[in-house]
Amino acid sequence: MCGIVGAVSTRNIVPILTEGLRRLEYRGYDSCGVAVHQDGGLRRTRSTARVAELEAAVAADAVQGSTGIAHTRWATHGAPEVHNAHPHFSHGPGTAPDTEQLGSGRIALVHNGIIENHDELRAELIARGYRFASQTDTEVIAHLVDFHYQGDLLEAVQHAVPRLRGAYAIAVFCRDEPHRVVGAREGSPLVMGVGTPVGAAENFIASDAMALAGVTDQIVYLDEGDIVDLQLGKYWITHRAADGSYKRVQREVRTVQAHTGAAELGPYRHYMQKEIFEQPRAIADTLEAVGGISPELFGDGAFRVFQKVDSVLILACGTSYYSGLTAKYWLESIAGIPTSVEVASEYRYRDSVPNPNSLVVTISQSGETADTLAALKHARSLGMEHTLTVCNVATSAMVRECALAYITRAGVEIGVASTKAFTTQLVGLFLLTLALAQTRGRLDDAAEAKHLQALRHLPVAVQAVLALEPQIIAWSEEFARKENALFLGRGMHYPIALEGALKLKEISYIHAEAYPAGELKHGPLALVTAAMPVVTVAPNDALLEKLKSNLQEVRARGGELFVFADADTRIESGAGLHVIRMPEHYGTLSPILHVVPMQLLAYHTACARGTDVDKPRNLAKSVTVE
Repeated sequence: MCGIVGAVSTRNIVPILTEGLRRLEYRGYDSCGVAVHQDGGLRRTRSTARVAELEAAVAADAVQGSTGIAHTRWATHGAPEVHNAHPHFSHGPGTAPDTEQLGSGRIALVHNGIIENHDELRAELIARGYRFASQTDTEVIAHLVDFHYQGDLLEAVQHAVPRLRGAYAIAVFCRDEPHRVVGAREGSPLVMGVGTPVGAAENFIASDAMALAGVTDQIVYLDEGDIVDLQLGKYWITHRAADGSYKRVQREVRTVQAHTGAAELGPYRHYMQKEIFEQPRAIADTLEAVGGISPELFGDGAFRVFQKVDSVLILACGTSYYSGLTAKYWLESIAGIPTSVEVASEYRYRDSVPNPNSLVVTISQSGETADTLAALKHARSLGMEHTLTVCNVATSAMVRECALAYITRAGVEIGVASTKAFTTQLVGLFLLTLALAQTRGRLDDAAEAKHLQALRHLPVAVQAVLALEPQIIAWSEEFARKENALFLGRGMHYPIALEGALKLKEISYIHAEAYPAGELKHGPLALVTAAMPVVTVAPNDALLEKLKSNLQEVRARGGELFVFADADTRIESGAGLHVIRMPEHYGTLSPILHVVPMQLLAYHTACARGTDVDKPRNLAKSVTVE
């Protein structure tokens, strides 16, 4: 969600800025723009179309410069219209009205995040003679920096940001100081790219290192409260101390191999389809370094931490939350450890009972999910210092904030609807379950060997499930004509039903809900008609006979069932009952297999309805604001 790219150089950096935005398109956006220092003033082009259209407009407008910033915006304050798109210019007292392309003010700024006190600041700035051209909270920051500007951009930003309440990552440059860009972060990710070879007369800034792939692999991850001053061939980082003063600090320069080729679509119709079919490889990669079960899979000192903890608290959002719900079944049944799962966006806004002996586990594909990061910090503020993350990005804020980590190896996931990130999260959480079980004396050598064998067979098993695609396509043609659907599951497959419903609603825009099958008679059964397809996860487990009774309740009301059943469940197709047989029963790891046909059903239904599968409306890939 929302991408930032900026640069200071001696060459025309507009192609770098627009290519950086293109690399961040997968995050989701509804407008985009570029601003540069050109001919002694501010020049910009903005669009509510895609980055490709922005590139064409930039060329038509002859926008070029060696200092500039660019942005993709996902609307929060103000509709997705050109006047709300970033970059924003300052409009101070005495400045002439801007044209769309040319700014009469002196500050250009882009921003990720949300400023909670923007109304208060807006009123103050209007009283000082500033004019507003948008409904955004971002424009407030541009005017505030302009107000504090006394000839030094860094000092202006240092004076402005303490006035901001909320989350932000900003990049700003000034008409009066060519070859200088200043960035600051608090609650939203921001990285700096060092020109290569080190010392080259250019430096970069971005919200994600991926935006700088092919430009530099020398990356500095800025900490909360950092402000970076980029100039030709040099940079400084200052950090705001508790007393409000700024001190020069050093941050590690890391060599980061951003994924330049992993985002190629290849022979697939959409990235989501590609990522569904990449799951056997992604699971194999996630398991590659696992020779045996050991707490040290999660980092040095994990054994000591696992010995101390007496419960697990999982914090996550969206699809990651459903992986946590699945893991709760594993953790309590295999490791015997009490586990609670919280929606991260709710957790820090309620009174909870902290347990300093709890292992706080965060789950995130990007490692930058704002709600989950905030929930993690809240848990730590309550005295819960045993922290672990299951995350797909080794260099993310989540990994840096947690003491322990398991890095999944799903690779870059472009489609907004998560697929391979989810299944690899489940693999990581199952490994965590086994490591905790081992520490607690609940995993003997025979059980460990059995579980490892099942894990190593997973890629082959998932590949067999993917072969069901033709049958699922046939179902999708019928689903595409529906506007509502129910998903049912029992036990550890109830979260998989939740995930199946989420996938369908995300990309096909069909209203879908999921319930534990036993809850049907407590209300949802009132919804069942012949027009309401009911998708059911039917593994051959201890709850199978109960589930069959629930299916009969649906059939008795004229409902139409679509069942993903294990081969030995003895559920047969008939009138109003459609069955696709899974290749094999997979026991404890069955949720990982059963989610795959749910993904394919959602994908092919969306294709049949003609929706934008990879970039569904109103959604963003990486949610970096609350």
